[in-house]
Amino acid sequence: MNEYNIPQNIPQKSKNELVKLLKGNRNFVNGTPTAQNMCMNTLKKYAFHQEPYAVVLSCSDSRVVPEIIFDCGIGELFVVRVAGIAVGHNVTESIEYAVKKLKVPLLLLLGHDDCGVMKYAREHYPTITKEFESIMKAVYPVLDKKEDITCHNFFAQQHTIWVEETLLTNSQIVKEAVDKGDLYIAKCHFDHSTGLVDLIE
Repeated sequence: MNEYNIPQNIPQKSKNELVKLLKGNRNFVNGTPTAQNMCMNTLKKYAFHQEPYAVVLSCSDSRVVPEIIFDCGIGELFVVRVAGIAVGHNVTESIEYAVKKLKVPLLLLLGHDDCGVMKYAREHYPTITKEFESIMKAVYPVLDKKEDITCHNFFAQQHTIWVEETLLTNSQIVKEAVDKGDLYIAKCHFDHSTGLVDLIE
């Protein structure tokens, strides 16, 4: 392990990109952002192609903005955002596009504190409500296994772990990339009180 608690036995390219993002998060926390590629010159550079080094699946929550909390700019991250990082077909295929077509070496799953989806799910479980039906169906499996979860933040972390399991089970593209060592999945959690992103292992 190291200062970011990154496992040593992960593909070097994936490790390099994960370290870069976690260092960027520390820049965000310390109020010392260094991202330079946030202007029209950068946009023009990538006008007809893109080469992100990571795909990030994060919640749609307005407080969770990957480019900001990881100190990144235009062209660095392929971001997929959906409430509660609820995995459906479109979300899975978006991730698959980044893995297969853009060859990203890192998939970062980003849950967070005070997630409204987790609160709603705890309040209504096991009922599939008319509102937010597809989201609840994507979140309830965690509660099916651990009904005694009472802490929303712990629930969010357990859901992030479940999302990884789901992607590896349902996406041949993701699983093959992981098995070949071309992709590493980092499960992370964003703490609102500190601004820190920590790995879940």
